[in-house]
Amino acid sequence: MVDASPSRVGHIRGFSAHSLFVSADSVFSVAVMFFQMCRSRTALTSWLILLVQLLCLEAVPISMDKTKLEDTEPKAEEAPASVDTGLHYDRYLREVIDFLEKDQHFREKLHNTDMEDIKQGKLAKELDFVSHHVRTKLDELKRQEVSRLRTLIKAKQDLEGGNDIAVDHQALLKQFEYLNHMNPHTFEVEDLDRLIRSATNDLENFDKERHEEFKKYEMLKEHDRQEHLKTLDEEERKKEEEHYDEMKKKHADHPKVNHPGSQNQLKEVWEEADGLDPEDFDPKTFFKLHDSNGDGYFDEQELEALFTKELEKIYDPTNEEDDMVEMEEERLRMREHVMNEVDSNKDRLVSLDEFLVATKKKEFLEPDSWETLEQNQAYTDEEMREFEEHLVQQEEDLNQKAVDLQKQRQELEKQQEQLNAQKVELQQAVEHMERLKTLKVEPPPEVHIEGNAIPEVHGYENALPPGHGATSKEHQSPPQEQLEPLQAHPEGADQNQGQHGLPQTQHHLPPGHQEIHRDPNSP
Repeated sequence: MVDASPSRVGHIRGFSAHSLFVSADSVFSVAVMFFQMCRSRTALTSWLILLVQLLCLEAVPISMDKTKLEDTEPKAEEAPASVDTGLHYDRYLREVIDFLEKDQHFREKLHNTDMEDIKQGKLAKELDFVSHHVRTKLDELKRQEVSRLRTLIKAKQDLEGGNDIAVDHQALLKQFEYLNHMNPHTFEVEDLDRLIRSATNDLENFDKERHEEFKKYEMLKEHDRQEHLKTLDEEERKKEEEHYDEMKKKHADHPKVNHPGSQNQLKEVWEEADGLDPEDFDPKTFFKLHDSNGDGYFDEQELEALFTKELEKIYDPTNEEDDMVEMEEERLRMREHVMNEVDSNKDRLVSLDEFLVATKKKEFLEPDSWETLEQNQAYTDEEMREFEEHLVQQEEDLNQKAVDLQKQRQELEKQQEQLNAQKVELQQAVEHMERLKTLKVEPPPEVHIEGNAIPEVHGYENALPPGHGATSKEHQSPPQEQLEPLQAHPEGADQNQGQHGLPQTQHHLPPGHQEIHRDPNSP
């Protein structure tokens, strides 16, 4: 099948026109030969016209899709991403360094300053000479970092249940020594000095902390194994112990491990990883091949990558007897060993010069054997005993906390019951009030007493309590016969009133009230 794509046709057209130009001399030669053969004026004229047409031909312009053309200009290689240092302020540290290196003056000072001078803060003073653009960006980075720390403090407080407690961010920021918390807005010389000192100290302690964590991991693993054995009977315990010894022996049965950083170890990487002839091993070429970011130094991560082949001899993630946590500890041990032997200025980097000097030492050419983790137990018997005592104490503390929490739970449940009872009583009172409203019960009318008048009670009989009937007529009022003598002899009325238990009006009137004598015949 013929390819008739536009690119193909253009290529053919360009090739044909080019061929016409290239073969013009050949056509002229053929014409001359033919002229010699024909030797006629007519033929000569015809061939001259044909020759002029051939020489005046121009190639047809070829339309090219520029969008499909490959860019022939060399592209600048992107700088590899910085490796995570493992510090909690790693991002802030790397961003500050990246922006400082964009300033030419600071970059030159950084590359020419000794590590001891950097630790002493001499490099930080060069911040005053950094461009205004870089300083502005550093100010922004610091404000973002302070905001991030405040967010972390608030989140921690929320988790601990202190939502209603006012947070003193200024006091809490003191724990972050890598920045000046008193000035949260601008990046100053003190900030750079604090960042350098903190990063240096933290990185030096980082490996120690990793070793301690691994030691605790190993002791806890052994503690759990011993506790598991206690739950088994004699026969099962014996089988478990035999299986454990078999796994240890199987793990220790591996090829010889080369001394890290030795000639044999690097040659093995040169041959197996790089695919080169070990007889052609060249330290300088090896360094450039494995300086992955091309900065002229081996950092810790680049060094650790060199030990992968050795670690694969000991550890396989598919094997039951191989622990990948132990593999990472072994990698750390190898890197620390090489750094101690090669890093002469202790800047945690291996320069090309330091590497070349190390390849000429006796330790590089004739190294000692390397002892792996199974040959060096991570903890002592005394450390194991102290660790178990700590676990026992920790378990007791947890049990006591569980008891306290149980008591608090019971107390809360009791309080909840009381609240529920109060809620029921309140609900009953509300329902009672609602019933009274629906019955529309009116309160008794108010009685106003004027002077000494005796209030008149209506419906007294109906208001008597149950069982109290109306009294007889003789008890209701004195007979008319008894009232007539009182009316006829007013002077004896008081005596009769006293005898009947009635108040004597003359002597018991309130002060200022005189007895009024009225004519009985008056209307």
